[in-house]
Amino acid sequence: MDPSIDPMSGRPVLTPELAQEIAQDIGRITGFNVLITDPAAVVIGCGDLERVGTVHEASLEVVRTGRPATHTAEQAGRMRGVRPGMSLPITVGEEVIGTVCLTGVPAEVHRFGLVVRRQTEILLEEAALLRSRLLHERAVDDFVRDIALYDPEVVDAGAVEARAVELGLAPGLARAAVLMEMNPAGEGADEGAAAVSRITVLRTVREVFRDRQDVAGVQAAGRYVVLAAAHGERTAPGRLADACGHLLSLLYDRHGLDGRMAVGEPGAGTAGMHHSYRDAATALRTGPAVFPGDRVFTAADLRIPHLLGAAPRQARARFADAVLGKLPGQPDWPTLRETLIGWAEGGFHLVRVAERLHIHRNTLLYRLEKIGKLSGRQVREPGQAIEMYLACLTDILQETTTQGKVR
Repeated sequence: MDPSIDPMSGRPVLTPELAQEIAQDIGRITGFNVLITDPAAVVIGCGDLERVGTVHEASLEVVRTGRPATHTAEQAGRMRGVRPGMSLPITVGEEVIGTVCLTGVPAEVHRFGLVVRRQTEILLEEAALLRSRLLHERAVDDFVRDIALYDPEVVDAGAVEARAVELGLAPGLARAAVLMEMNPAGEGADEGAAAVSRITVLRTVREVFRDRQDVAGVQAAGRYVVLAAAHGERTAPGRLADACGHLLSLLYDRHGLDGRMAVGEPGAGTAGMHHSYRDAATALRTGPAVFPGDRVFTAADLRIPHLLGAAPRQARARFADAVLGKLPGQPDWPTLRETLIGWAEGGFHLVRVAERLHIHRNTLLYRLEKIGKLSGRQVREPGQAIEMYLACLTDILQETTTQGKVR
């Protein structure tokens, strides 16, 4: 619980840290020495640090009556810890939670008294509002992490869904997890880009994902999660991916951040959102290997690599070796691998595949013939071609895992 918020009333509490900050700020603005007490008239904030912790006797009556009071040098001399000036109650609602006092000739400080009192109350309310917002952000981050780390054997789904309700979310609504990894753009990125605050980034994220049932939070440094409500137009294929592309452009233009994003398929409830998150996390790992030129990846487009990646690494290696034979040892293996992948994804259609690979039809025929001779397989027979396609994807996953690109 935030110490500046009363857990029973929800009202701001005048903490010593906040009182000291307010006393110094108002002192700089007015030029007067400012003193702030708690309801017991103990000084908790003052420009003169030696007075902190002492009793300001004049404040006892101000707290009791809720009315301002001035005290001349003669009056101050008869009271403990008091100097000439003015004391005013700090009121939140109908409750006096302390006093703010100005040291000086009463006739001079009286002109500033009501202004200082109101300014103190405004600063107190703003500080409480800021802390309330920070508490909300912390609760959102906790909820996002609960979804990411959900384990039905350890955590009760009902408890997670209760937290969703507290955040104003409909727990049964299907949501798609959107996972972001952001870093300063370029090797020479300035320190300003590196220091972009999470609140600034989230403000831009929420500008794009602004549905009332969307929730966006921070999972770790540079890693953000959006649980995007999947309803209406968002259910159309590619709609969320388009939103991700737009968001990446905004983050780069406004904050100098570059990165990549992945979208899981929608899931309802705690378990469904967790599965969507796991799909997005896998897509974010495997996507750059399979589609190296892209920055937005969808789980729906990576189901086959996802399935291959789920197999034990040694089993994947044996499969690729058995199917590809000596092909990976050829100097032009990357080109041959690209050809095999394009051949399968292009539907084994010569003209369509040649256009997809941006090569002449005769060049494609030459490559397919070379692959067939080196592998001893019937590349133009769909069954064997699909087997080689899967082996090529496996080879990519093996290669990037070895190089540490996929973790």
